[in-house]
Amino acid sequence: MQTSANAFEILDLRHFAAPILRPVLEAEGELWQRRLHWDYQASSRLLMQYLDNHMLPGYAALASGRVMGYVFCVYEETKAVIGDVFALPSQSNGAGAAPTASSHAADSPSAQSSPIEQTLLRHLLELLLNSPHVERIEAQLLLHSSGAYGTIFGEAGFEIFRRLFLVQQLRGDSKPPQVILPANLEFRPWREADLAPAARLICEAYRDHPDSLINDQYRSVHGSMRFLNNIVHYAGCGTFSQPASFVVVERASRELAALVLGSRVSSQSGHLTQVCVHPAFRRRGLARMLLAQAAHSFTRLGASEISLTVTEANAEAIELYTDEGYTCAHSFDAAVWLRDAIA
Repeated sequence: MQTSANAFEILDLRHFAAPILRPVLEAEGELWQRRLHWDYQASSRLLMQYLDNHMLPGYAALASGRVMGYVFCVYEETKAVIGDVFALPSQSNGAGAAPTASSHAADSPSAQSSPIEQTLLRHLLELLLNSPHVERIEAQLLLHSSGAYGTIFGEAGFEIFRRLFLVQQLRGDSKPPQVILPANLEFRPWREADLAPAARLICEAYRDHPDSLINDQYRSVHGSMRFLNNIVHYAGCGTFSQPASFVVVERASRELAALVLGSRVSSQSGHLTQVCVHPAFRRRGLARMLLAQAAHSFTRLGASEISLTVTEANAEAIELYTDEGYTCAHSFDAAVWLRDAIA
């Protein structure tokens, strides 16, 4: 497949139903598995439902009647979130190159960008930047290595934050970690009733934090609740794993002092979707204890590795994760655009 991006027709994604995009989604699923050890089937099924309902804003690249790639976004009031961009790999750009399932991708070879994906992304950005109701645009293209589309986002006025995908290999013979807490704190498994207290905790934990610049849901209790519902109830990041999710409760107030939330992203991999500690309870070893508990739980569930993402600017957290045995397997970019930031 030597065809250039200029030979492709870019059409509204809502013109297409799921079956015609199935080969693209299957190829993307293979890349998610090879690069991140992530099972993409649940996300693919959800995308196909939206496609069949012709509800997904975005574009498709078409050549000779065949869809070769797609890009889409979702709207949240005055915010647009770019969900994904992917094109079938061509022989000329090697975008499909990836390691075997036994190891994660190295950063530098996969930092290449696909011309088709570039074209799709530029079309979507042009649409969003010229939509008067869109005041904010967020993107976290986890599958694509840092720098792959930095130029496109930078030229459009986005601020870019490098993020790291960290992985810890799990030992099957690990012993249950000890829980030693002050008398005023209680450790227990996650409960459904923890949703509202967890939203309050996240809002406090991310106040003035770099991640609140990337995801504005962290800035309010309402936004944090939307984030949690997506994680816990709607498979927003794998399948929520209650056995690998824990909280620390302050006994007097019954408010949460810390939490860790886990999801299963494949048969071999667990993923920590959230690790946070209230500012008033930091530097007491709570995060380290929760990481150990989640890792042990995923080991008991049969996982061989556990992953998480962290913003590169969060040096203190990276130091903790590294000390706990996490290594960087991949890096990617988060990009944010604000209409008010335009000069």
